Amino acid sequence: MAANEFSEKHRVVYYEVDDTAHLTLAMLINLFVLVSEDQNTALNLTTDFIKSQGVGWVVTQYHIQIDRLPQTGDEVTVKTRATSYNRYFAYREYWLFDAAGQQLAYGEGIWVTMSYENRKIATIPDAIMAPYASEQQTRLPRLPRPDRADATLTGVFKPYTVRYFDIDNNGHVNNAHYFEWMLDALPADFLRQQQPTDVKIRFENEVQYGHQVISEVRRSTATTTQHTVKLGTTTAVEATVTWEKA
Repeated sequence: MAANEFSEKHRVVYYEVDDTAHLTLAMLINLFVLVSEDQNTALNLTTDFIKSQGVGWVVTQYHIQIDRLPQTGDEVTVKTRATSYNRYFAYREYWLFDAAGQQLAYGEGIWVTMSYENRKIATIPDAIMAPYASEQQTRLPRLPRPDRADATLTGVFKPYTVRYFDIDNNGHVNNAHYFEWMLDALPADFLRQQQPTDVKIRFENEVQYGHQVISEVRRSTATTTQHTVKLGTTTAVEATVTWEKA
């Protein structure tokens, strides 16, 4: 039996775009998370119910491929499917379509459940997987890892202090903010002239309220940037982004 799919329409609004009027990468992630949250609600998997199991969902990795980013006022459809899982990991897919049904972006994510008691990965409770009708598998698809940052390349470093409004209901930084920190280290002219086409990102360690982090970016090729967000000497996030002329 195929896993349950869920989709919903969305109108891109002004606070979701950059100064070129295109949807930002951070907001694309927010739309992917929103559609999965709305699927949870439709399946009666409320936040309170999931918390009653002593865990919360946490993403460890995304791979996102972008054909075109929509603009202010565009009507889009966001779709998701919790495709498969095993004891500790769940594989979820995402799609973004324009009003004509053409695919704008495709994403894959690996999710785990984190214990609120010890902040460690926990076995995924059967009660929160059953409604998805996901396929249980021993091996899940392996997402491509980001490139290791090359310390021999010249880097740009920008510091950030984690604000109260950066925190989600799991008590750590909302994933979308990492994308803002990473891309903000690039020059504005570069961001205006380039569009991301492929994003590989891995979340290594939690960042919490009040932490001081450094966003590092290095250009490995004319079309590829390497990103790291660090908490002291600890790597919180690594990512590789491929770009093309907008």
